[in-house]
Amino acid sequence: MIDKIKWLGHASIQIKSDKVIYIDPWKLRGSEEKADIILITHDHYDHCVPEDVSKIQGEKTVIITTADCAQKLSGDVRVIAPGQRMTVDEVEVEAVPAYNLNKDFHPQANGWIGFIVTIEGQRIYHAGDSDFIPEMDHIKADIALLPVGGTYTMTAEEAAQAANAIGPRFAIPMHFGTIVGSRRDAEKFQELCQVPVKIL
Repeated sequence: MIDKIKWLGHASIQIKSDKVIYIDPWKLRGSEEKADIILITHDHYDHCVPEDVSKIQGEKTVIITTADCAQKLSGDVRVIAPGQRMTVDEVEVEAVPAYNLNKDFHPQANGWIGFIVTIEGQRIYHAGDSDFIPEMDHIKADIALLPVGGTYTMTAEEAAQAANAIGPRFAIPMHFGTIVGSRRDAEKFQELCQVPVKIL
């Protein structure tokens, strides 16, 4: 399954299986395949971008997101909150909390989220913009996509602690190389992880 995950930069991910799924599409080229499902974690400008959504949105595309993002989007938009699940064409989508502990960029009160997507029997966790929060101790995932850039999210060291707590089969670093963080953060994350890491 890991070979079906494509990092599009920052926190933007494509999962291509029987369905084409995008998470937090941003700075798309416009040549990408149409989406079956689009998942959006929160309404910051680098995550919820109607212009990028429109590039991959087709007539049957389902968008799953938070209430504040839903107000900016059109089409088949379904609102989800932390702890809730929904299934779209046999793809199970679960929303999990994503927030900061010691900074104010992503308050827990906003109800912003990460996602666990179950596809082909594999649980893929996209942490959203988050610190290493207590809820991560209870995440069960085969593949974990974790932010490593610091400033707004976890640092590489904190993300490695999260990966080691979750214990996925593979961890993938994200949220670096554009606004904050560099490839060195991804490499540091790889060095500190006790689980296999793939830098995309």
